[in-house]
Amino acid sequence: MSERVPDPVDEAGEEASERIAWFLTGAIIGITAALLYTPKSGKQTRQFLTEQTQQGKDAAAGTAKDILEAGRDMFERGRKLIEDAADLFERGRRLWRG
Repeated sequence: MSERVPDPVDEAGEEASERIAWFLTGAIIGITAALLYTPKSGKQTRQFLTEQTQQGKDAAAGTAKDILEAGRDMFERGRKLIEDAADLFERGRRLWRG
């Protein structure tokens, strides 16, 4: 009679799944309660949510643009560094050969 030995990895994965499920359930309940008890009309609430969503999109787009520019800058600096290193290597090789 073989008895199944619990796998700690499986248990950790199940626990993480349960936590995520409870978190999402709580978030949905919280959002629903906030929308039900809001003092604004449905139209005002939808407009508010639309504005907040647009602000979030704008912020994400701005952040993505900043990250892209920083990446390009780092790429250019890296390329310059490699070109300088190749130049130094070539000069050293010419000096060593005479």
